[in-house]
Amino acid sequence: MNSPLSQAIAARRDDLIALTQDLIRIPTLNPPGQDYRLICEYLDTRLQKSGFETSLIRATGTPGDSDRYPRWNIVARHSGARSGECVHFNSHTDVVEVGHGWTRDPFGGDVSDGKIYGRGACDMKGGLAASIIAAEAFVEIHPDYAGHIEISGTADEESGGYGGVAYLAGKGFFDPARVQHVIIPEPLNKDRICLGHRGGWWAEIETRGEIAHGSMPFLGDCAVRHMGAVLSEFEDKLFPAMAARRTDMPVVPEGARQSTMNINSIHGGQPEQDEDFTGLPAHCVPDRCRIVIDRRFLAEEPLEEVRGEITALLEGLKATRADFDYELTELNSVLPSMTDRDAPIVQTVARAIEDVMGKPPDYVASPGTYDQKHIDRIGRLKNCIAYGPGILELAHKPDEWVGIDDMLDSAQVMGRALQTLLTA
Repeated sequence: MNSPLSQAIAARRDDLIALTQDLIRIPTLNPPGQDYRLICEYLDTRLQKSGFETSLIRATGTPGDSDRYPRWNIVARHSGARSGECVHFNSHTDVVEVGHGWTRDPFGGDVSDGKIYGRGACDMKGGLAASIIAAEAFVEIHPDYAGHIEISGTADEESGGYGGVAYLAGKGFFDPARVQHVIIPEPLNKDRICLGHRGGWWAEIETRGEIAHGSMPFLGDCAVRHMGAVLSEFEDKLFPAMAARRTDMPVVPEGARQSTMNINSIHGGQPEQDEDFTGLPAHCVPDRCRIVIDRRFLAEEPLEEVRGEITALLEGLKATRADFDYELTELNSVLPSMTDRDAPIVQTVARAIEDVMGKPPDYVASPGTYDQKHIDRIGRLKNCIAYGPGILELAHKPDEWVGIDDMLDSAQVMGRALQTLLTA
């Protein structure tokens, strides 16, 4: 830890704090996709000063892209003195809604007790800042390195990544002939290497009824009651079945080693009125009810079986429940992704963690998907991991924070990985 590179990273502590604060203070909320251009311009200015060649790329025509909320991404590339491989650090710039329960300004970047607070501090602007510090320090200490370093800030990871990494992968930015190693600084803890993630299947289920006067519900057919029957089938059959399944993937936390499903939303009957509406609801039997389900599945579960299990429950209700009718619409699907533990980037980062932390890393898989899926499936690049500072369980929570020492330690690991891959 007393090498010139380690000292250069440690000397950038104040810069790391300020950089993380600046990133947090740009409220890149998704949805709707706010301030993507602003954060790309900030990164553009920063990285150009450090000698990177930069490109700002709009993912035109992707989900959510509009003139009001364009999907902007930045890819910055620094080339060494000699030919060699390319190491790419990819971070998403979007953050989720603030939610309730905060005791600090979500976009203030407050510093207290060695922590930086704010929405996106952990997930994953702290990781983005750590990768920039590591790369800048490495370039200063090793100006004659062989190969290339890339840093990207991409859009929409929190809503699937289709306006970010998926778009760039489709344009060849992650072609294995162009990029050989990818580190995604997601918050999986500084002493862990994340090899991949579970699969995901998202769908909307709509039950149908018939509208009628609320005082005479027997003249209509309540779609909400039909949805209640669907939820009852989930509780009695589906959730117990999923809880009994286990994976060999090293998924964390422990509860995600099984199949899971979240009821993401439910809407039935009359639409919600504005908060300043002071009237009373009309008296109607609801003729439509919709839920969105978020089903996370294991590598051992084929996607067709995941789909078929839900369909079978709905068809069973249709056969046994009077007047039951439904429509099932698939919204999205993502297959599980796993990088081999013998992959070069895994072995390189593992050695760096042992050097910095004094112990071998834990190998884990993520409960949720992240942009490795697009680098793997679209980019056809398998040599990819998630590694970065932050505690996974803090993501999307009130008073989200990232530890300053954790960011510095992660930057040390990233710097050592660059040193191994680009100076040998």
